[in-house]
Amino acid sequence: MKHDKGKRLKAATFTEAEASYLAEGFLGRLATASESGQPHVVPVAYRFDGTCIHFGGWNLSRSRKFAELAANPKVAIVVDDVVSTRPWRVRGVEVRGLARPYVGRDGETMVRIEPSEVRAWGLEETRR
Repeated sequence: MKHDKGKRLKAATFTEAEASYLAEGFLGRLATASESGQPHVVPVAYRFDGTCIHFGGWNLSRSRKFAELAANPKVAIVVDDVVSTRPWRVRGVEVRGLARPYVGRDGETMVRIEPSEVRAWGLEETRR
């Protein structure tokens, strides 16, 4: 499977509710795919800067997720939680986009997810 690493997707923006929710959290589930299309989902600690989601990690550049996003930069990350079970109430945000590796301030390998699509549920504000 060949991917155009230089291709830019249309940037997505976040509603105020989505941005607030992402800024409160720190743990999400990142989905990557191998070159053959096999999905791989792992938890990652992230930070949200209001525009993009960033993550790093111990030995990131040697990880399976890093190898997969280098071959196929299309990723998705889900941040969600269960507010209550009675009544059932869940909320969350899914961000799809392109993963771009970079070197952070401390020389640490980091990845920035540039959003192209955002979906949310259970937040006060909904998309129209």
